[in-house]
Amino acid sequence: MIRHHPDDSLLLRHAGGNLAAGQALLVATHLERCAACRQATRRFESIGGSLVLDEVPAELPRGTFEAVMARIDAPRPPPTQPAVSRHPSLPPGMNWPRSLRHCRISRWRPVAPGMRWSRVKLADAPHANVFLLRIAAGSCMPVHTHSGEELTQVLFGSFDDGRAVFMAGDFDCTDSTVRHQPVVRADSECICLASVDGRLVHDGVIARWIGALIGI
Repeated sequence: MIRHHPDDSLLLRHAGGNLAAGQALLVATHLERCAACRQATRRFESIGGSLVLDEVPAELPRGTFEAVMARIDAPRPPPTQPAVSRHPSLPPGMNWPRSLRHCRISRWRPVAPGMRWSRVKLADAPHANVFLLRIAAGSCMPVHTHSGEELTQVLFGSFDDGRAVFMAGDFDCTDSTVRHQPVVRADSECICLASVDGRLVHDGVIARWIGALIGI
């Protein structure tokens, strides 16, 4: 059962296409598993559509229709194969979210004892700071806060950061007001997808050095 969701402001911005690419990817990944948030997003889209219909039509520059039709009729490039790299050691039963099918995912790299990470590259936003964290059962992240906003979607397993327990399917949004230490439960490893606007701000010197090294 999913207990933690994006708030309405995030869903509204997602419905209107007003989220940054990394944030939009995180919300889209959550929507794949959450029927309640899909329903809310459809409601926001419907409201947005009604507002557009109420707008006074504006006159377009001459030639706009012809330019649009020319783009529609232009030859399309051949389809490319999805760039997602399926790591062979993923936990049994875990499937990559469909939202990642056009992303390039690097191999798992060790970053600390019991912790590995993988860079997620978005084809249309290569500079978006999106990554996967894979943390062993019973391990934890260093204590940290955030210089900006961090969105996290739990893909597998669960963690407890003192505020709540976040399980597979759950979504979390944190910022500079939250200082926490996610601890993975002892019965299973945990894999999370994260998008960071800014950087994680770690308490320890070594953790700060590692974070700067990998760009989180």
